[in-house]
Order: sequence, then C-alpha cells, then structure tokens
Amino acid sequence: MRRVLGMRSIMSLVLSAILPITISNLAWAEGSPGATIFKAKCVLCHGADGTGNTPLGKQLQAANLRSKDVQQKTDAELRKVIHDGQTNMPAFGDQLSDEEITQVLKYVRSLGKAAKK
Repeated sequence: MRRVLGMRSIMSLVLSAILPITISNLAWAEGSPGATIFKAKCVLCHGADGTGNTPLGKQLQAANLRSKDVQQKTDAELRKVIHDGQTNMPAFGDQLSDEEITQVLKYVRSLGKAAKK
C-alpha cells in the first residue's frame, strides 16, 4: 500500500507541474500576436479552431490546420502558402509583414499541438 501511495504522490506531483505549463502555453497562443492576426484574417475560412469547418471553409475546401498533413509541412512551405496563397487560399504577402506571417505560422503550429492533446 505504501508503494501505491508513493506512485500516486509522484503522479500528482508530475501532473501539477505539467498542467500549468500546458494551460499557460494555450493561453499564450490565444493572446499572441499570431492569434490576433489569425482571428482578423483567417477565421472566416479556417474557423476559430483551425479545422476549416465553417460554411465558407467547407465551400472552399479550406485546409484543416490541425491535421497531420498541414503540421508536417516545413515552416518554409507554410510561410510560402501564407505569403503566396494556394488553390482557393488568397495570398497575404501584400497584407502582412514578414514578422506578422511568422507570428501566424507560430499560431498555426500551436493549433497542431492543441490537436494532439
């Protein structure tokens, strides 16, 4: 019984250390500059959760930004899509600075991390 209590204590300690980090990372992502830009420029098609499950997103076949297909792309590939556009997605290179594109890219990466949990 003593060993079981010890393991429970260790698990409680580990969870109490990890949970605040996870919550703070999600809070950062939501309040990040990338999140602000995403909400202004991307939500109409990709949705707030990035899945593309919006009326316009479905019509345009917007990518699910949480998917493995998107998350496996390199930063350079995603940056190019954001900058130049692709298929039904418009280019944002004339609307966003390189730094803003970087911030959106970081936010898209955070959507992939949230999907894994």
